Amino acid sequence: MNRTEPNRIDRRFATLKAQGRTALIPYITAGDPAPAHTVEFMHACVEAGADVIELGVPFSDPMADGPVIQKACERALKHGTRLQHVLEMVAEFRQRDSETPVVLMGYLNPIERMGYDVFAEQAQTCGVDGVLVVDMPPEEAGDNAALFAAHGLQSIFLLAPTTSDARARAICEHGEGYLYYVSLKGVTGAATLDADAVGEQLSKLRQVTELPLCVGFGIRDGATAAAIGRVADGVIVGSALVGRIAERADDPASIPAALKSILGEMREALDRDAVS
Repeated sequence: MNRTEPNRIDRRFATLKAQGRTALIPYITAGDPAPAHTVEFMHACVEAGADVIELGVPFSDPMADGPVIQKACERALKHGTRLQHVLEMVAEFRQRDSETPVVLMGYLNPIERMGYDVFAEQAQTCGVDGVLVVDMPPEEAGDNAALFAAHGLQSIFLLAPTTSDARARAICEHGEGYLYYVSLKGVTGAATLDADAVGEQLSKLRQVTELPLCVGFGIRDGATAAAIGRVADGVIVGSALVGRIAERADDPASIPAALKSILGEMREALDRDAVS
């Protein structure tokens, strides 16, 4: 399913590898606390050192997400944020930023309601680079993944500590862009992170794939980012950012600076390890 022409995700990870740097990948929920602010938040993330942006598509039943992101989806949906609006946000982001990869992360239902062909065409036109659909595992992706690939959209899949070796090999075979390794058993925002255990699992995966391995769940600050950055190709931070957005929902003008503060600390910690 891999294509000969690399998209933004492939190019970004190739650059990072050449530089010996770890990818910093923030997740924010589109439309939270209100749709008018999302694009500004995306630019703030890039200014703070983000290498890829995961943009969450609000959904009423985000089964893999903890209470922080569940509430973010509720706030976004309350303001009427739908998949079509998320695509429009990406198009607006692309007016100023033509290089930073954007991955839509969410669930299958909004795509199914829009129509797979319509979604793939519009996502390509708007400048989306990849899709991570939590409830579309590779065993069931089939024609959908092929359709996405035909429109330049890479299908990114999840692995977890509970993933069997055989299934991990299958996921690696079908994955594109990067693999999202869930560091913890549980939902987003869980508390305990064991970097050594994560490193052991990533070492096994490196034996069966050359895709970048990025780790999410439990990344909270510069220290946890650096710990995971020593064993992973990328760190993904979501709940820490979404929680900060929630704290400042009544003062959205202050949110970009808050995001930059969190991500800036992580970027500094990751880069400090890269040169040490």
